Amino acid sequence: MTGDPAKRKILGLVGLGLRGRLAVVGVQQVREAAKRDRLKIALVASDASQNSLNKVESLLIARKVRIVPDFSGRELGEVAGRETVAVIGVSDAGLAKGITDAISAASRR
Repeated sequence: MTGDPAKRKILGLVGLGLRGRLAVVGVQQVREAAKRDRLKIALVASDASQNSLNKVESLLIARKVRIVPDFSGRELGEVAGRETVAVIGVSDAGLAKGITDAISAASRR
């Protein structure tokens, strides 16, 4: 999907979202936000445990939340101030558009 500059940009946007409370971290919080139809996009760690994936992916798909699986748990964890993170959900439409645009720009290169 993305090269290094695009990944940095996306992770930077997610970091801004977390600081602005426009994103949630972790399986349980993402599930709760998805159930309330608040999520626009979710970054799912490519190395997340199958148990974590089972808990969150089917709900995200059912709620038509775009899933971006191109980051490791460690990369997502760094942005969230934790060791590793399985999933981060973004609830702000503008932030989600910025992430989607960065993904699209990277895939055109």
